[in-house]
Amino acid sequence: MAPVTPEFPAVPQPDEPTRALARSRHAALAKPAGSLGTLEDLGAWVAACQAACPPRPFTRPRVVIFAGDHGIAAKGVSAQPAGTTARLFTTLLDGNGVTNALASVAGAGLRVEDIAVDADTPGAKFKVRKGSGSIDVEDALSADEVAAALKAGADIADAEIDSGADLLVAGDLGVGVTTPSSVLIAALTGTEPVAVVGRGSGIDDNAWMRKATAIRDALRRARAVLTDPVALLRTAGGADLAAMTGFLAQAAVRRTPALIDGLPAAAAALVAEELAPNARWWWLASHRCTEPAHAIALDHLDLSPVLDLHIGLGQASGALAALPLLRMAAHLLSDVAEMP
Repeated sequence: MAPVTPEFPAVPQPDEPTRALARSRHAALAKPAGSLGTLEDLGAWVAACQAACPPRPFTRPRVVIFAGDHGIAAKGVSAQPAGTTARLFTTLLDGNGVTNALASVAGAGLRVEDIAVDADTPGAKFKVRKGSGSIDVEDALSADEVAAALKAGADIADAEIDSGADLLVAGDLGVGVTTPSSVLIAALTGTEPVAVVGRGSGIDDNAWMRKATAIRDALRRARAVLTDPVALLRTAGGADLAAMTGFLAQAAVRRTPALIDGLPAAAAALVAEELAPNARWWWLASHRCTEPAHAIALDHLDLSPVLDLHIGLGQASGALAALPLLRMAAHLLSDVAEMP
């Protein structure tokens, strides 16, 4: 039986009376009013998402890495050689990757899923295919594959929330993923190709020109299906990006806050907002990454990044860097006494 594309309802916003209560509480705490700046805003956002003031401390934040390869990488748009995704995937499974280290310090659990790695990996329950199509000349996915990837992401979100996750993070892992991500962002924000082309994995000028050409050609194809978010993912996305889209949309539907990481997560968030209107209220932009398209996407979503550490890696690294600040923001509302 062919997979059915999941449908996502419009999303109610977090509890505004509780947000106002959190702001009032901050004004009464043993400190000058407004003196903690953005930390006060973050705490109010957590309180609104939980509909509780003071908010509950996060007990089970969960990071999910969506791994996948992209056919466009064969056009020389990445500094990483073929096979890098599979090697890094194994490193994360072995517990020795960047995300493992950051998650350990931040107190977050980590789940790594092979959605479209161009290799055989152990326990790949949600694998859609080996690599996605070269989007400059062909669709990334078939109709059945994009449906399967969206469902995989939504099912993973449900499984994590049902197991007690109270904060979710979507991370990427894949050679070439910044190219389709940039195409999705350019398409949905009406941005010209040259404005979204970044250095990705550290490409040189020649590779940058190849990447610009690939994005230009893929964007021509993407604009033909711009009014259909699922068709856009099929045409110019990838299985990993589609799975992240389903994950972020379902997190919002389930009223579970989520941190938006780097460029691929922001691209997936743009599509998820199209599929589940107002889902963005349940997301926090953890940081501003080094890719120009990232700022464009966050601005379109009206999300302000918490950090700007010049992080370009992805793999949930920026979100994990911001997580301790979010924990602090919640504890300020619960642990600080009111002014005597």
